[in-house]
Amino acid sequence: MNAPAAGPLATGTHTITVNGVDQRYQAHGAGPVCVAHSGGPGISWEYLRMPELERHLTMVYVEPVGTGGSGRLPKHPHGYTRELYSQCLDAVVDHLGVPKVHLLGHSHGGFVVQYHALHRPDRIAGIVLYDSAPVTGPEHGAEAMGKVEEFAARHADHPGLPGVLAAFQSLSSLAGDEDMVAAIRGIMPAYFADYWGREGEFAPLRESVTGWYISGLDADLSPDLIDDRGTLGSLTVPALVVVGRHDVICGVRWAEELRHLIPRAELLVLEDSGHFGHLEQPSEFASAVAAFVTGD
Repeated sequence: MNAPAAGPLATGTHTITVNGVDQRYQAHGAGPVCVAHSGGPGISWEYLRMPELERHLTMVYVEPVGTGGSGRLPKHPHGYTRELYSQCLDAVVDHLGVPKVHLLGHSHGGFVVQYHALHRPDRIAGIVLYDSAPVTGPEHGAEAMGKVEEFAARHADHPGLPGVLAAFQSLSSLAGDEDMVAAIRGIMPAYFADYWGREGEFAPLRESVTGWYISGLDADLSPDLIDDRGTLGSLTVPALVVVGRHDVICGVRWAEELRHLIPRAELLVLEDSGHFGHLEQPSEFASAVAAFVTGD
């Protein structure tokens, strides 16, 4: 058991209760507060740790409910909607006691953050949509599969390719936590610009990353589909959109669409990154996000 840290922004592990469910978060670093929401849904927060950014900001890493040390819903693995995650984010922001914070959402976390900024903007100073998109469903899936096919063509002779493609095929039949972890680790080479060229750097993450199966269905077992294209124009908070040039799942097409839809949004394309720019180009990523948050 981790001992509770003293003060809501003290370094370490913190737990609050939201509607009877434990919501855990981790605080690291110093400076203006940026609350980070990891992706998946269901992937453990550790992969999103950003030590270089912690030199400039107080990073608050949420462990989304249903994952890690946070609690589970009665209908787990169902019911984990963006509205639920937004309620939990709101409770964390309120608990921190800071007048306004920045939010950073990676991948599915970006979907949560843009929803939160649309529905609960009052305590938000700005948002970073990191490898996000304005829509899910068939259109998003078709774009991703096209990018996976491009990845496969580039690495047609690599012995690891069949395992990656098999992991992608398994995504439609996930049924439990072990399946989720195997799929995450299996597809991970496609999520980097050059995983096999830098395998010594990234293999430890691939071997250690973990997660929990979240169905993507609401409590009534209906899909929690996303299409924010009609509402993002009403966003009132500053936004920075960050994407890796080689991201197969939430690529440049979607980042450019977000930049177009969100008033005065800024766009950063990390030319040598895939889905994990904070790992592949950590200095460039940290400099850009810190400058956006601090206004420098």
